[in-house]
Amino acid sequence: MQTFEFTVEKEDEGLGIRRLLKKRLDFSSRLLARLRAQKRVYLNGEILEGWMKPKAGDVITALLPDEKSHFEPEDIDTDVLYEDGDILILNKQPGITVHPTYGHPSHTIANGLMKHMEETGDSFKIRFVNRLDMDTSGLLIVGKNSHAQDDIVRQMQENRVEKRYIAIVRGEITENALKQPGVTVTEYDEDDNPRFTIDLPIGGPAEGTANRFVTEDGYPSVTHVRILQVASGYSMIELLLETGRTHQIRVHLSHLGFPIIGDELYGGAAPSLIDRQALHAYSLRFSHPRSGKPMRFEAAVPADMKQALYKIIAAGQEE
Repeated sequence: MQTFEFTVEKEDEGLGIRRLLKKRLDFSSRLLARLRAQKRVYLNGEILEGWMKPKAGDVITALLPDEKSHFEPEDIDTDVLYEDGDILILNKQPGITVHPTYGHPSHTIANGLMKHMEETGDSFKIRFVNRLDMDTSGLLIVGKNSHAQDDIVRQMQENRVEKRYIAIVRGEITENALKQPGVTVTEYDEDDNPRFTIDLPIGGPAEGTANRFVTEDGYPSVTHVRILQVASGYSMIELLLETGRTHQIRVHLSHLGFPIIGDELYGGAAPSLIDRQALHAYSLRFSHPRSGKPMRFEAAVPADMKQALYKIIAAGQEE
């Protein structure tokens, strides 16, 4: 059971419990209503029957209910990078879905987390705060209670979560290649490589497919791009998401003519280099949902993407 507790300060006097919980713990309205209905708020150790106004020195305690998921545990590597009572951060491998679906009812990250809980003696409902496509690798945030999930989702909605990706794309990205509608060069790095922003709305999926596409009546979608390396007809880039549309990076890059290598859905198939889209969520920044402490995590580029880059560089050296 998750316990949240604080002592009422002089400046808090006159506020009702509901407003205090919102102010001090930043609980969502949905969670506040649930706690009240289930009588899980305590004043000085006694169950609170109403939303009375406490005095300075009173102790307010909120108990979040125990919850758990019911997926079948499977021995799947979850590569947990960080874990506490509220969140879990893991580095997802490519080729595996995050959550059971109709097409993938088992052998998912969720099944691996159930096994992780068995091994650690923990128990919580698995709440994925962000999602990655099956063939995208990298950092995933799991909320271990409803408040943690609500808080980080709210940070995302307020654009306070920084999500950075690494991708390898077909084509050498130059300034001339970026003279397209919806693309703005913002600055140049020390090597004179342009940094640019793609601001193109995304709609879809197209009927009968999973493809999304750029369309004037789509949802606003913004991606910031930095070029890391250009070699032999390919580019390695870093991407910072300002919005989080489904397939956003893949759609934006393919629309500009720079599909991610290995991405068969958006025209980047490259079987001689890699057998999945070369896209990796390598960096996350957000505030801890309980303490507010700044959190930063990084996951190294995986071996298959490094190998693809070695092949590209080696091919250029042989020419």
